[in-house]
Amino acid sequence: MRRSETAVFLIVLAIMIVIGLINPAFWQADNLFNLLRANVIIGIMALSVLIVMVSGGIDVSFPAFAAAAMYLTVLAMNAYGHEGVLLPFIGATLIGLLCGLANAFFIHTFRMIPLIVTLGSASVVRGLLLGLVGTSIVNIDRMPPALIAFGRSSLEIGGAKLSVMVFVYLGLAVLVWLLLTRTMTGRSIFAYGDDAESAKRVGFNTRRTVYVAYGLAGALAGFAGLLHASMIWLANPRDFVGYELDVIAAVVLGGASIFGGRGSVLGTLLGVFLLVLIKNSLIIMRIDNTWQGVVIGCVIVVATALTAWRDRKTLA
Repeated sequence: MRRSETAVFLIVLAIMIVIGLINPAFWQADNLFNLLRANVIIGIMALSVLIVMVSGGIDVSFPAFAAAAMYLTVLAMNAYGHEGVLLPFIGATLIGLLCGLANAFFIHTFRMIPLIVTLGSASVVRGLLLGLVGTSIVNIDRMPPALIAFGRSSLEIGGAKLSVMVFVYLGLAVLVWLLLTRTMTGRSIFAYGDDAESAKRVGFNTRRTVYVAYGLAGALAGFAGLLHASMIWLANPRDFVGYELDVIAAVVLGGASIFGGRGSVLGTLLGVFLLVLIKNSLIIMRIDNTWQGVVIGCVIVVATALTAWRDRKTLA
């Protein structure tokens, strides 16, 4: 009961019960499956931020990386007439990976503050994308058919359709969980986030740890960007603006420490679901989108305060 994951799960359960009592249609399979589908993109991005936060850093560049990977890959698919989806997803992931490694280079080599580096790289990537590549939206008429077909993939369960992308998301979550909990690389990420100097003294390669953390974060962002395009059937270079707030809120809600060294994949999944559930509840209650930002901001402040209080209590 002391685990933050348990608290988040109980909150999720309570909110679902309340919403179900207000509107019984909430429990229909179609609505629940749509709720799970809404978790996919923000959830994959949250996994990327989790890795960085566990390492003691912060990343606000992932929305820009996702937009660049998505838009460049879709344009390349249209230019070269590629009909599959495997190679494009590998390409988008590699674009994100390279961007993430660039973050790691500046953070480790020049001992720069991660927030400053990722703010700068986000601005540079978005500026280059819009200034050199273009600003036109690739709508459904010009989207690669293979990408649309992939995004439409679903399983019929009880007369309702569950997007296959939910299983892609859960598969990535399992891989990240295995990395963080079952490998020496994962242990090095936790150790580095807890105390970088101590991690270095016990023999961890801190340079490799930083590169792995930010490289994986960029790779997951690139993958999420193209997956997003396949699910909504368009590619907008201005997409993902403002995602930083939602994603960081979800990770903090899941129990990850802003000071590093603490966090879990399960908590992140629950945090993402809670955040999506809160936004869905606000829509059901017909609350204006403007106030959604206020609610999410308050959630971040409260969750961060609780996390800081928990960490201080643990140290004491």
